[in-house]
Amino acid sequence: MEQPTLFYAVSLSLALLGADEGLNTGLAWIYVGLRVLHSLVQAIANIIMLRFAVFMAASLVLLAMSVRAALVVF
Repeated sequence: MEQPTLFYAVSLSLALLGADEGLNTGLAWIYVGLRVLHSLVQAIANIIMLRFAVFMAASLVLLAMSVRAALVVF
């Protein structure tokens, strides 16, 4: 599954469940910022190790959001 699709699903789920405040909102904005940074690194410098590090950071943030959404649901 592509990460943006998972991000949309998790964000929508958190919003509909009423858990869209505080840390969850912060994690969502951090994820968006990291994805923008990833795109900028790819477009400007394309340093693979830096791009991978930013991608992994974004992946970990998305994982945290997913775990927090699962805790709200279950």
